[in-house]
Amino acid sequence: MKKTKLLIFGILILQLNFSCKTQYSTTELNENFTSEQIADLKKITDFFQEQMCLKMESDFKTCYERTPHEYLEATGNGFWTNINFEEQKKLYEQISKSTFDEIWDFCETTYFHPNETKVKEICAVYNGKYQKFLSDLGNSNPAIAEYLKKIQASGDYSYSNIRYWNVLNDKKHFDLNDPNIQLILAIHYLSMNDQESRNNELREKAFENLRKPNRE
Repeated sequence: MKKTKLLIFGILILQLNFSCKTQYSTTELNENFTSEQIADLKKITDFFQEQMCLKMESDFKTCYERTPHEYLEATGNGFWTNINFEEQKKLYEQISKSTFDEIWDFCETTYFHPNETKVKEICAVYNGKYQKFLSDLGNSNPAIAEYLKKIQASGDYSYSNIRYWNVLNDKKHFDLNDPNIQLILAIHYLSMNDQESRNNELREKAFENLRKPNRE
C-alpha cells in the first residue's frame, strides 16, 4: 500500500512539473492590469470564443483553425462579421469603464454623402494599458511588436494588421493555445466587427451615393 501511495504521489509531482513548464506567461497582464480588469479581459476572450465557435463546445484553437477564413473573405465577409453586434454591445456593458477605456476610444468620422454627417467610430487608445501590454509582450514576440507598430500608426484595428494566414502559418508567434494571443485576437476581431457594424447603414448609404452617376 505504501509503495502504491508513493507511486501515485510521484506521478502527481511529475504532472505538476509538466504543467508548470507548459504554463503561459501572465507577467505582462499582471504588470499592466488590475485583477478586476484581468477578469474583464477574460470575459472579452470568452465572448469572442463563444461567437467564433458558434456557441458550440470547443476550444479556441480548434474553432479558429476550422473557420473557413479564405472562403468567407473571398465572398467579402470576414468571419468577424458573423459576431452578433447586439450581443457585443451587451459585453461592453458587462466590463468596467476603466477596462474599456484602456483598450478603446471613440473617434470622429465624417461621411459626406448625401450630406456631411459626423459620427463616432471605435478606435485604439494610444499608449493605454492595452498597448503597454502589447509592448511588453512584443519584447519576446516580434510579431506582436510589429502589430503594435501598425495599430499606433493607423490609430485603429485594421484588417491588414493581422491576416489569418499569418496566424495559421506562424505557430511560434501566434500560439492559439496562449491566452495572451487569444486575447489579442479577440480584441482585434471584435474591434473590426464594431467598425463594420456600428454605422453600417450610414456607410452603405454613403457608398451608394458615391456609385450614383453625377447628373449635373
